[in-house]
Amino acid sequence: MNRLRTLLAAGAIAIAACQTPAIAAEGVFDAPAATRVAKEGSGLKTAIFSGGCFWGVEAVFSHMKGVKSAISGYHGGSADTAKYDIVSTGTTGHAESVKVVYDPSVVRYDQLLQVFFSVVADPTLKNRQGPDSGTQYRAALVPLSKEQRAVATAYLEQMKKSGVWSKPIVVNIESAKTFYPAETYHQDFAEKNPNHPYIRRWDAPKVAALHEMYPSLYTATFHAG
Repeated sequence: MNRLRTLLAAGAIAIAACQTPAIAAEGVFDAPAATRVAKEGSGLKTAIFSGGCFWGVEAVFSHMKGVKSAISGYHGGSADTAKYDIVSTGTTGHAESVKVVYDPSVVRYDQLLQVFFSVVADPTLKNRQGPDSGTQYRAALVPLSKEQRAVATAYLEQMKKSGVWSKPIVVNIESAKTFYPAETYHQDFAEKNPNHPYIRRWDAPKVAALHEMYPSLYTATFHAG
């Protein structure tokens, strides 16, 4: 996978990251609170988010109150190509994605969006996030209901007019297809491998930013997928 090749090619950076905890997340934004508040009723809901390496996306959502589970996987392509090594070629149509199950009485879909674009994904980057590039690392929203789609559409328009981002917003809303869970060793990766150089350099700072920026939504408990 590109992110692993990046670490091997930039050994000095990886070693430094492993020795010293990263203390600041890159691409952190003060995303606006949504003016179109989600009204999803009672009961658990599910949404899919694509935002680069799924390790970090999963880690952030797994530390949010109201999130019951966050599962890393692949979305956008077919079943026969939903495999780590094949998705990593960037030719499958899949994006590394995370399926989030949450309780809307605790955390709303629009709040998930605000956190996502504050500390997880830079919406101005096309087919890349952090050190990773390729279509499999695209940022995208995958609403699974009419309400989610309406909220996502309104929020992207609000983002474009907010002035928070100096570059054009390029993230898209994608139609829902089958979500394929990733291999077992990818699940809860950040929790199981806190000292992995990639996690320390790129993903631990995102969780720290969540804690700092959204203390009322953060929980120290990791909700395993």
